[in-house]
This record gives sequence, C-alpha cells and structure tokens, in this order.
Amino acid sequence: MGLDVTRVHGEVDEELLCPICSGVLEDPVQAPDCEHAFCRDCIRQWVLRQPTCPVDRQPVTAAQLKPVPRILRNLLARLEVNCENARFGCAVTLKLDLLPGHLKECPHNPKRPVPCQQGCGLTVPQDEMQEHNCIRQLRQVIQTHDQKMSEMQQDLRDCKYQLAEQRREISILKDLMRTARLSPASTLNRSLASGASGPHPIGSGSSIGGGVGGGGLPGGGGRTVTHQIQDDEVMQWSSSLVRARVTRWGGMISTPDTVLQTVIQRALSESGCPEHIVNELMANAHERRWPPGLLSLETRQMNRRQYEQYVCKRIPNKQAVVVMACDNMHMSDDMILEPGLVLIFAHGIE
Repeated sequence: MGLDVTRVHGEVDEELLCPICSGVLEDPVQAPDCEHAFCRDCIRQWVLRQPTCPVDRQPVTAAQLKPVPRILRNLLARLEVNCENARFGCAVTLKLDLLPGHLKECPHNPKRPVPCQQGCGLTVPQDEMQEHNCIRQLRQVIQTHDQKMSEMQQDLRDCKYQLAEQRREISILKDLMRTARLSPASTLNRSLASGASGPHPIGSGSSIGGGVGGGGLPGGGGRTVTHQIQDDEVMQWSSSLVRARVTRWGGMISTPDTVLQTVIQRALSESGCPEHIVNELMANAHERRWPPGLLSLETRQMNRRQYEQYVCKRIPNKQAVVVMACDNMHMSDDMILEPGLVLIFAHGIE
C-alpha cells in the first residue's frame, strides 16, 4: 500500500503513483514488458487474483516482476513528506528516503520503545506504558525463561542418554575385539553357536581364550557372548518403543493386582519384549521389588523431581511405561533396577 499523497509537499508526478492504490509508490516493481510500476504488495495481491497488468492487461506473473530503474527510485527518494506521527504532534518534514530512520527515533511515535520508570527495567511501547503492569510482565518473562530452561534440561538429558549409549556400545566392541584377538576363530564360532541354541551359559568345553568361569570374556567380568547377544536384543526392543512423557507421577499404581499385571505382561510380549526378561520386568512392577529411591511413599515423594530424568518408553496402548536400565545409565543405583522397571499408571502418560 503506497504512501498517502496528502502527506507529500508539492505536486507528485503521475509516474510516481501506484495505479492500483493511487498512493506514492512503496517498494516499487515493474512489469517486464510494458514497464508499468506498482507498489510491490499491491501488484502481488493483484496477480494472485488476475495474472495481467492492471493498466494494459498484458500477461504478467509475480515471478516476472522486476525492480524499477534507479532514476525512478531517486525521484521517489527526493519527495518531501510529513512524518506519519503528525497527528500525534510531530511537525517534521523530510525526504522520503530518510523517513524510516526518523520513525525509529521520533519522540511522537506511540510505538517507540521506552524504558519503564517503575523499577522493572523492561522496555515497552510508549502507548502501552499507562497499562503496563510490572508484576504481570515480569511473570511472563519468568515463564518464558522457565520454559527455555526446561527445554535445555531436556536437551541435556537427551545428550547424557546418547553419551551413555555410545559408551555402552564402545564397551561391547572392546570386549568383542579382545575376544577376537585372544581366541581362535573356530572357538568363537562354536561359542556363538552354543549361545544361539539356548540361554544356558557357555561351558568349560567352549571357553573363550581360557577365561575365568568357563566362557567369560577375558577382562570382561565373566560376561559371555550369549549375554551380550541377549543385551543386544533388549536394546533393540527398547529402541523400537516410543518414548513417553509422564505428566502425572501421582497417578502411579505401586501395587497392581494380578489381573492388571497379566494385561501388562501380555502387552509386553506382544510388543516384542525378549522372553528372558518379561517375567523379571513384571516382578519389578510391584513396589516390593522397587529400588531404595522408590521403595516407600515417603521416598517417592522426596525423589519426585528425579522422575523427570527417567527415560521412559511407552508400553503400546497401555497406561504403563518401562524404565530400562540400558536407557537410564545416567540415573543413580537407588533409582533403577536391572533389567528395568515397569511403572503402571491410572492416567497421565503422553
């Protein structure tokens, strides 16, 4: 929309007027063939409805519009205009190209930002100063900062979780590399085969590199290849679940009855949960098996703020989550159990 002609001192050449709004050209562009000039916003709105020149009806699209010649821009810049805050008391007359800079500093501009003199230190538009409430505005600022802080804390938790995952994967790779270096390839293959045939630990006849305990990885704390395969299955299953957000920790059911546990156990199995941990997870669904940080109502109330640090995965179509140890290596030992916890809620899971 062009500048109102009544604000211009003296006569305005017809070439400097927009044929659509009849105002002085603002941010002008021209048609490619006939070279008629228009305000940018005016002609773009026009061609959206009718892709022709408003003056001679030649075809034109928004993509074909081009800048006007420099001589036309210079003529516009030399026009003498009144400040648009004249109705508020500004009597300044200046060239059109100097108007934007003046408006930012014009003392009569009702939208000019001014500092609050009541002590909050905020900057508000001049025409809103009478209705300005320091307490209300500061509360809004605090809420904004709290929201940003919450987002940053969530990002930090995600980073810690990713770092823990990377460390776990590196540890497994190191164990496997040590096994490959210290054991014949045939022995390793037999160990893998025996591990795949059943959940029993590798016996002394299939030990890897003569490790302690008949099948333990050297330097790996007695962990077997079978256990590592099972751990990978748990990780893959946990990764397949959708991350959940608990909005009401007060809705936690600490002593689920047999029927409810049966329903959740069926949902776990249907979600692909490895069979060797289903029963143990369900045993950890009751408060009698929970870690010290969740063991009693008093401790749960004291540690409620730590719940927000849990990485929770939704049990499909149920108001329940799993808090897997492999996903929560950043949590302290008194807040997590192996292989994980099942937390059932009456409501409050997103």
